[in-house]
Amino acid sequence: MATTLLEIVSPDRLLLSQPVDMAVIPAAEGEMGVLPGHAPMIVLLQGGTITLHEGGRPTSRLYVSGGFAEITAERCTVLADEAIPVAEVSRKTAETRLSEADAAYAAADKMDIPMLDLVMQRQQAARAMLAAAEAA
Repeated sequence: MATTLLEIVSPDRLLLSQPVDMAVIPAAEGEMGVLPGHAPMIVLLQGGTITLHEGGRPTSRLYVSGGFAEITAERCTVLADEAIPVAEVSRKTAETRLSEADAAYAAADKMDIPMLDLVMQRQQAARAMLAAAEAA
């Protein structure tokens, strides 16, 4: 069976580089499956989990807080703001981040749309991290 090379890079290290049958990534427009031969594109990522599939079943999951993915017919390179294997995601850290993001939203100037958008992205990423911690 054909595979695509999945590479996940965070600011501090190359977290993963391996061939997979399919990767499901949390694109800003919704979850997106990446298969071999995919049309080339660059997508914005939202906070969520990347699921690796091999042999027709999910094999591992990683939490990402956001970033970009570059997809070609042979490869998917994820440039993540933060990437953590789901098994290592801390519920306490996720709850703290969500609490801080909620407080930032409450204090934000609702007329400052760019700032409000950033705060809401932090809230969404924290909720995704909490969901990943609960699923681990």
